[in-house]
Amino acid sequence: FIYDADGWILTNRHVVEGSDQLLVVLNDGREFAGEIYGIDTLTDLAIVKIDATDLPTAPIGTSADLESGQLAIAIGNPLGYENTVTTGVVSGLGRQIQASDATQSSAETLNNLIQTDAAINPGNSGGPLLNSAGQVIGVNTAVSTEAQGVGFAIPIDVAKPIMQQALDGLALERPWIGVYYIAIDPAL
Repeated sequence: FIYDADGWILTNRHVVEGSDQLLVVLNDGREFAGEIYGIDTLTDLAIVKIDATDLPTAPIGTSADLESGQLAIAIGNPLGYENTVTTGVVSGLGRQIQASDATQSSAETLNNLIQTDAAINPGNSGGPLLNSAGQVIGVNTAVSTEAQGVGFAIPIDVAKPIMQQALDGLALERPWIGVYYIAIDPAL
């Protein structure tokens, strides 16, 4: 979804990673070539930039004061059905999941997620999760394949610093230290 009128888009890393080309199609039919500005590997978020101005934007809310039971609205293109809207509630907060791709060939742990029963399916990834005021409270990211009505979104407050870094022209980087540990046993 577009979060800044000058062509800044927030989506999921797993939606754009490995792409050779990105085509961004707006609701009014306009098409733009998209460029991956940056990827945040820790949160499964990505910023895409298109060369456009005066674009409609999604109003950004906050996820800090969410409560279980409040309305949640998911928007996306599940299974290729454009502009699909589903509703439910915030089912839980602070959830952790092990997310994997469709082939089960890679997995990652995602933390501090919003759980919702608003239908999230393949194609919803990167779309906004909204509150009853139409403000973005999360970024749809995963669905449980072992249950029905268990979807997850990255809280928008986690994304806000990443969104601001892009607007400030800063690279999306995470500190990394190449250290790993091994449990010491008596033989070692």
